Amino acid sequence: MGPSCSSGGVGSAPSSDQRITVRSAATEEVIGSVPEATEADVDRAVAAARRAFDDPHGWSTWEPEDRAKALRRLADELDQRAEATVHAVSSQNGMPITIARAFETSYPSATLRYFADLVSAQPVEETRPGFFVASTTVRRTPIGVVAGIVPWNVPQSLTMSKLAAGNTIVLKPSPETVLDAFILADAVEAAGIPEGVVSILPGGRELGAYLVSHPGVNKVAFTGSTAGGRAVATACAQLLRPVSLELGGKSAAIILDDADLDLQRIGQNLFNATLAHTGQVCFLGTRILAPRSRYGEVIDVLEALIESTPLGDPLDDTTLLGPLASRAQQQRVADYIDVGIAEGARVVTGGPGRPEGRERGHFVRPTLFADVENSARVAQEEIFGPVLTVIGYHDDAEAAQIASDSQYGLGGTVWSSNPERAMGVARAVETGTIGINGYIPDLGAPFGGVKGSGYGKEWGPEGLAAYQQLKSIYHFE
Repeated sequence: MGPSCSSGGVGSAPSSDQRITVRSAATEEVIGSVPEATEADVDRAVAAARRAFDDPHGWSTWEPEDRAKALRRLADELDQRAEATVHAVSSQNGMPITIARAFETSYPSATLRYFADLVSAQPVEETRPGFFVASTTVRRTPIGVVAGIVPWNVPQSLTMSKLAAGNTIVLKPSPETVLDAFILADAVEAAGIPEGVVSILPGGRELGAYLVSHPGVNKVAFTGSTAGGRAVATACAQLLRPVSLELGGKSAAIILDDADLDLQRIGQNLFNATLAHTGQVCFLGTRILAPRSRYGEVIDVLEALIESTPLGDPLDDTTLLGPLASRAQQQRVADYIDVGIAEGARVVTGGPGRPEGRERGHFVRPTLFADVENSARVAQEEIFGPVLTVIGYHDDAEAAQIASDSQYGLGGTVWSSNPERAMGVARAVETGTIGINGYIPDLGAPFGGVKGSGYGKEWGPEGLAAYQQLKSIYHFE
């Protein structure tokens, strides 16, 4: 399993004999257990992170190129553990292993290498001409100790963007995905990252709340539900503590009347933008906006997409739709399918119950609802599962208005054969990110939401800046 990672510094022993038991999302069998961290472990981890940050020769004072070399070593170590990582993630949360290889191995190591290059190229100081003074030196410094609350759906991908600036970090993974955290701990140690720079604390919501409010923390980065984000934001506001929130989504996939709907050409992109990880990704476009002139055709295409996508064991390379991450998530999605039916939506495929032959595991039937109003609960509330709703519209302006009529604003797509027309619609949608004829967050650009989807950015130069603080030094001669 690798070294213990439940307290201050990789390799430290936990202060409690309590353990988190992990079950397979596909079989519900026990597949492992890890020590559960306590508040005393948080105290120790934060103290270790503080010592590592304050060390006059420590991580925060390293030359950017030296930190960049360490990040590249960590990327190499993660690459060497790629199969172990994806096996652990897929077993825990049900992510199909072919998707896990992209989300949870390629993305994390690419993120590390991207930020290594970025921090190497970015000057620590720059001089700007003054207006009332001779000049000003603007200096970039790390914030300090960062608390990272990491979700269960993509635990590895959302961990790597916080180290490059020179901060130390205390991570709390979700109880549903803790086995891969030990693999990360092993890679951190093997890469020669100094003691205390990365600490990992497996635990539940109460432990996360204690970490968020800890007096030794300088910034919080939270990825999770909008309700959880509000609680974190409230705690940080009381402490005047900066926080980045990457929260829920209910994004729209806008299919224009000139869109290519040939699944042979667009099927993979359409699946990635709407159903990847069995719908358990916050930016997915689960509200499908279809032009009235092609409404029936859009329904047929989505029905064919769902019914032709292999569902089964997440560890099977042919599987693209797996189980949900937990029994609670399975019940949540099943309840929403019942809500959609009660609201009068038409079930095109799927519906209540388990997929045939899947009597064990957290499986639901991937479901397509037609004849849905945008005001319906299944169109407005985040379901976080393989449930698509199709909403009709008349023209581009109405499509953009419907897409923006949501408490969320994280992702989205526009599908069209006319790039200029698609850009016009994309510009009009109130969201933090949007793709044209496909969707994947790009490391070189800021990623984050608006409205109930949170605030703050990850990735791109803006993502690095989010973990730095600026000091202006005025010169009078």
